[in-house]
Amino acid sequence: MSGFLSPHPVDSEEVLTLDGSASTTPTTPEGSLYLEERPRTNGKPLSTAVFDTMTRTPPVRNICCVGAGYVGGPTAAVIALQNPHIRVTVVDKDPNRIRRWNSQHPPIYEPGLNDILRVARDGSRECTFQNEPTTKSGASIASDTPSTSSSECTSQCDGNKSATTTVAARQPNLFFTTDVAKCISEADIVMIAVNTPTKYRGNGAGSATDMTAFEAVTSVVAQHARPGATIVEKSTVPCRTAQFVQDTLALHRPGVHFEVLSNPEFLAAGTAIKDLLNADRILIGCNQTPAGHRASAALASVYSAWIPHSRIITTNVFSSELAKLVANSMLAQRISSINSIAAVCEATGADVDEVAKAIGADPRIGSKFLKAGIGFGGSCFKKDVLSLAYLADSLRLPEVAEYWRGVIMMNEFARDRFAARVVRCLNNTLVGKKLTVLGYAFKKDTNDTRESPAVEIIRTLVEEGPREIAIFDPCCVPVQMEEEISRFLSPDVLHANGGPVKVYADAYEACNASDALLITTEFDEFKTSPVSTTVDVAPLPSPPVKTANGATDPRPFKSLDQPTENELLALHSYLLKASNDPDLVASKDPLGRLNPMPGCAEDCPDCHLQKITGVAGYGASQGHVPKGRFDWRKIHYHMRKPHWLFDGRRVVDIGTMEKLGFRVESVGRMGH
Repeated sequence: MSGFLSPHPVDSEEVLTLDGSASTTPTTPEGSLYLEERPRTNGKPLSTAVFDTMTRTPPVRNICCVGAGYVGGPTAAVIALQNPHIRVTVVDKDPNRIRRWNSQHPPIYEPGLNDILRVARDGSRECTFQNEPTTKSGASIASDTPSTSSSECTSQCDGNKSATTTVAARQPNLFFTTDVAKCISEADIVMIAVNTPTKYRGNGAGSATDMTAFEAVTSVVAQHARPGATIVEKSTVPCRTAQFVQDTLALHRPGVHFEVLSNPEFLAAGTAIKDLLNADRILIGCNQTPAGHRASAALASVYSAWIPHSRIITTNVFSSELAKLVANSMLAQRISSINSIAAVCEATGADVDEVAKAIGADPRIGSKFLKAGIGFGGSCFKKDVLSLAYLADSLRLPEVAEYWRGVIMMNEFARDRFAARVVRCLNNTLVGKKLTVLGYAFKKDTNDTRESPAVEIIRTLVEEGPREIAIFDPCCVPVQMEEEISRFLSPDVLHANGGPVKVYADAYEACNASDALLITTEFDEFKTSPVSTTVDVAPLPSPPVKTANGATDPRPFKSLDQPTENELLALHSYLLKASNDPDLVASKDPLGRLNPMPGCAEDCPDCHLQKITGVAGYGASQGHVPKGRFDWRKIHYHMRKPHWLFDGRRVVDIGTMEKLGFRVESVGRMGH
C-alpha cells in the first residue's frame, strides 16, 4: 500500500489512495484532574449516562491514530503527554513524514509542540524543583542538572525541603510508525485523522468533501481492528459519515461489534497546542445505546486526565459531525461580515477597527473574529463552508447553500480587492517595479500555507509583469516555499528560472530597493508594538510573582506530590523566560527533565537542507520565536520613493509609519 498522505514541502496533507494513485484534489483541510460539577443531561456537559458508565468501563491502554498530519500529530502528542499509562501510536504510510516525527525535524511547527514531544516521545528523567514562587532569575532549576543554576537550586531546596517537589521519570509512550495494520490491530481506540479536502472534479466538484483517503483508511481499519474496538472520527467529515463507517465495518467483518464515535477537533493553526491543553470543550458523538455510551465513556476517560468533565459534551453522533462544520462556517461568516464592512469603510471614511470595537462591545455580538483583513485561509474554513453548502444542496435547500457560498465569495472579494488596490496605487502598472510580500503562511505562528491568501495575491501580481516579487516569511523555510510556489503557480515564475518571484531568508534583503511592501500575514515581527518572545502553553495560576523582565511564576502548585503536565509546561516556560543564563536558555531544559533528542542519520535530508541553506526550519530543537519588531526606519531608508506600505492585516500603527515617511494603505481605511 502507498501513503495515505503524500509528502509536501511545507507538509500540507495532499491525499494518496491506497493503490498509490494521486488524489485529484489539492489540500484544503484549565485543566483539572477531577470532576468540578455533577454532569447534566445528554447534549450538555458530560451526560449522566456517560458519567455513570465511566466507572464501569475498562481502562484504555492503547490508542492508534491513523494520519500523522496537522491534526493527528499534535492531538496524539497531547493525549500521550497527559496519559503516561496509555501507549499512543501515530501511523502513516508516508515514511518520510514518520521519519521526521521520529527526528529532530518534525514535519509541522506549532508553538509548544516541541516541548511535548521531548517528554512523551523521548521520555523524561526525574527532576526536583522548589515549589515556591521566586523572583530570582534562574532559580529552581532541576537539582540534577550540572550547571551553576542547578547548584543554586539545590542549596535552596536543602534549606526548605518541605517545599521541594520531585517529578518522577517517565518512559516514552508516544510512537510514530508506518506499521499501520499491526498498530490498528492492537488498539482499544482507533482515531482516523486523515485529510478530507474539497473535491475539484467529478460530482460535487468545488463543494463536496473528497473522502478518498478517509474511505481507504476506513477499509484498512475494518480489516484489522480487534473485535470490540472503538473507531473515532477525528477528520472533519460530512454529516452521517458514521453510518458509512459502520456499514464498512459490517461489510468487512460481519457479526463483529464495533462502536463508531465522532470526536471532531477544534484546533486553530498556530495555537493548536494551547487549544488542546486548555480546550473549551471536547465534543463526543455516539450512538444512543448502552454500547455507545460505554464507548463514549472510554474516550471521555482519556480526556478527563486533564479536561474537566464539565467541558466534555456528549451528543448523538450525527449532531457532533454537523457541529464541526457549523462551528467553522460561523467563524468564517464573521470574518467575511467584517471584511464586507471594511469595503464600506474605505469608501466612506469610517475606520473598520473603530466600527468593530463599537459593535464588539455588545455582548450579544462579542469582539472575536472581527478583525478585518485580506480574508481567511487555512485548510478548514473554506472547505467546511463549502461542505455545508453542498449538504444543503443535497437536501434540496438551495437558499441555504447560496447563503453559505456567499461567505466564500466575500472572502475572495476581500483578497482580490487588496491586490487590485496595490496595482491601482502604483499607477496601474507594476512593470519594472519590485514588490515585497511579508508573510506567506495563512496566519502567524505557523508554517501552514494551505489556502493562504498570499498565494493568490502573488499570482495576481505576477500577471502585472513586475521586475521582482520578493517574499519573506518568519516561519516558513525558503526552499520549501519555492517548491510550493513552483507547484501552485509555475516553475517559470521563480527567479532561478528567469521569473520575478524570489524568496528571501532575511527580511531586510527582501525589502531592499522595494517600491512597495505588502503585509499579508499578521506576524508579530511586522507590528509596530512590542512583542512577546515566549509562548505560554498552559495557564499560569495565582499568585502572580513577577521577575524584573515580566515573567510570571506559576508556583506554588496545588499538589506537592505530583504537579500536572500543564503545570510543568508552565514552569518550563517561566524558567526559560526568567533566566539570564544563556547556556540554560540554549539548552531549553531548565528543569533538567529532558532526555537527549533522537540523533539523525548521516544522510538526513533535513540536516543536509540546513547545511545548504543555512536555515534550520522548525524541529524539536527549536521553534519560531519572534525576534522583536522590525526596524522600520532602516527598511524605509533602503526603499524606493514614495515608500508604499499596504497593510493587509492592520498590524502597523498608521500614524507611526507615516511619521517615518511611509505612505500607508490599510484595509478598512480610506486611502490617499
